[in-house]
Amino acid sequence: MREAHAADVAGREASTPAAAARDAARTSSYAPTDRTVPTRARERATYDHETVHAILDAGYVCHLGFVRDGAPVVLPTLYGRVGDRLYVHGSTGSRPLRMAGASGEQTEPGLPVCVTVTHVDGLVLAKSAFHHSINYRCVVVHGTAHQVLDPDEKSAALDALVDHVLPGRAADSRPGNAKELAATAVLRLDLREVSAKMRTGGPHDEPEDLALPYWSGVLPVAPVYGTPIPSDDLVPGTPQPAYLTPTGDSPC
Repeated sequence: MREAHAADVAGREASTPAAAARDAARTSSYAPTDRTVPTRARERATYDHETVHAILDAGYVCHLGFVRDGAPVVLPTLYGRVGDRLYVHGSTGSRPLRMAGASGEQTEPGLPVCVTVTHVDGLVLAKSAFHHSINYRCVVVHGTAHQVLDPDEKSAALDALVDHVLPGRAADSRPGNAKELAATAVLRLDLREVSAKMRTGGPHDEPEDLALPYWSGVLPVAPVYGTPIPSDDLVPGTPQPAYLTPTGDSPC
């Protein structure tokens, strides 16, 4: 009985965001697999936690890919990371959430998915059309997603989603009520089969093209925050939060 109780406690702890954060610190990189090793430009791939997490943390929107009725579907949605785990936002009525089933239920196989996050850092202009490119950072995650039903994990995951968009915002807004939480669903995807890929630097022109009279180089691309615009119904005198003070570039 004691062993069974210990196993039950361990299982419940393993499903918490705090446990995911601890697991992320145990190793420094993800193991490459057949699905995460690129077929081209393998030298641009990396699997270390620091790089993968930095790329994920700098984004706002991920693309969630899965198969529905035998056809591929890709949906953009919000996400957040807690340790070695991604939480993806959705509606309880959405097809992928229904297909994913409940987290932790052995009778539910979950939903096989592929999640991608991409940043464009520069337009690479070469002297030949063939060698034009972009500088980018991207992460691809393969795995099986499950719907989160545990109230504590769901609450922590939703806070992580809000804070991922703007750190500090979860504590500076009203928590979801029972009706809102019932209408909101969260997918959990463990970061196990993961890779990052990046390109940096200028164009790689052919030697015979270097003397051509065309400009070549890189046009940097960087998102920036604008000046906050108060809502029309904002209570007069409401102070602007410090985290909205323009600081130039966004986290991307």
